[in-house]
Amino acid sequence: MIRPSIIARSARTAALCLHAPGALYWLRERTGWRLSSPDDARDLQQGVTRSAVTLLHGLHPARRYLFEAEGFLPVSFETASCAGFIDPADFGLAAGIAPNDLDGAGANAAALADAVAAVPKGGTLLLGAGLWTSLPVGLKGQMTLHLAEGAILQAPSERTGWPILPSHDHCGRMLGSWEGLPAACFAAPVHAVAAENLVIEGRGTLDGSGDRGDWWSWPKETRDGARRPRGLHLVSCRDATLLGFTIRNAPSWTIHPQGCERLTAAGLTIVAPPDSPNTDGFNPESCRDVTITGVRFSVGDDCIAVKAGKRGPNGEDDHLVETRGICVSHCLMERGHGGLVVGSEMSGGVHDVSVEDCEMIGTDRGLRLKTRRGRGGSITNIAMRRVRLNGVETALSANAHYHCDADGHDPWVQSREPAAVNSATPLIDGVTIEDVEIRGLAHAAGAFLGLPEAPIRNISIRRLQIVSRDPEAIATPPIMADRVRPMRHEAIVAEWAEIDCDDPALLSAASVSLSLE
Repeated sequence: MIRPSIIARSARTAALCLHAPGALYWLRERTGWRLSSPDDARDLQQGVTRSAVTLLHGLHPARRYLFEAEGFLPVSFETASCAGFIDPADFGLAAGIAPNDLDGAGANAAALADAVAAVPKGGTLLLGAGLWTSLPVGLKGQMTLHLAEGAILQAPSERTGWPILPSHDHCGRMLGSWEGLPAACFAAPVHAVAAENLVIEGRGTLDGSGDRGDWWSWPKETRDGARRPRGLHLVSCRDATLLGFTIRNAPSWTIHPQGCERLTAAGLTIVAPPDSPNTDGFNPESCRDVTITGVRFSVGDDCIAVKAGKRGPNGEDDHLVETRGICVSHCLMERGHGGLVVGSEMSGGVHDVSVEDCEMIGTDRGLRLKTRRGRGGSITNIAMRRVRLNGVETALSANAHYHCDADGHDPWVQSREPAAVNSATPLIDGVTIEDVEIRGLAHAAGAFLGLPEAPIRNISIRRLQIVSRDPEAIATPPIMADRVRPMRHEAIVAEWAEIDCDDPALLSAASVSLSLE
């Protein structure tokens, strides 16, 4: 039998993974479990789980537990200690403030700031059940924000009085950003800068109120001197843990870890309407050692987009930092432009990214790598293993002619003739695809378009299975580049890409482009 693994644990919550054979987000069958404590015989929970990543709530600090699940070996763990908890109601936090009540939202923000300051090192800020409207609140390190079941912390619907995060702090560190470049942006409804050992957990909800006000009506603009805020923005944080909560309706990217190290996110639910602009689910940028597991996505843009900044229009690169070590597992991507995406802001370099044991349903693309001339940097060692794609239009894609930014359609970006290789030439090297199942294929199982001066190298595809094709699919270009021909029900097409596939019948002799120069 297999022993469950402990993903993360705090004083009151634990996340475990049940590594059953064939389990993706869901287990193959419901599994009963029992939680007991040798420290207190009265501390007993039991239940049934369907998901491979299971969250245990309502635990007691500094207590030993024994977790037993049907068909698995037992596992023991101990919760963290807690130095005490703070109730923000004691500082004047008021429930039931209307989203358009800016005075009330401002008063609540002041109350939350005082409550955060009062949390002792290793303590907890406990937000109880209720609707709490507040202007953005900043968290600190060595604390836990616990969102009780029924707690909703929502941003106001208007931006009057909304604080702005500058592009840099007094030390020159990048704070605010937009699409890979330093830029002033409105502070996220919940944010933290340089916080260590921060935990956000619970069964409650963070609501960015992007569906109220005008946030989604100016997706690429600057207003009042700032760009749109994220839903949850963590800047230069270390050893942060996100457990169990729901986050929805972010004004732009939902969760944006920026320059963070050792971050774990488990059992979250990330939601945004399908037509909401740039509401990516989880975008680690210039981060190291990030684990995203058991997360359920349904968003208006990419579910997960791994980034590393981009060069400025004049070659500015002092803000660039690589991203390395992103592990995605047991997630469910129910909708979005892409399931697991790398780029297009990847100038600092993106390395060692894996997506395993996941299911993607109705996303435009499954694994998607995107870059273009001018980016520079490299994408290396990307892996997809044991993933089921259902109703995904293009399962696998890598595009080095992505037509983003104002000059994205310029001939020097889109030309299929070799260009000079320099520091602005991007490189994709090392993509591993293993044990991937495709159902309802619409456009192409794989579309790989490299640069003639820097072909995509070392693509390895093993045990890729196309189970079925969408009979109602309409021929459409499978990637966002100029002069890409429409495709329907194609297998793997490639241009300037080196592919080693264990089933040669999957490789098409046709070109990606409509015509070659």
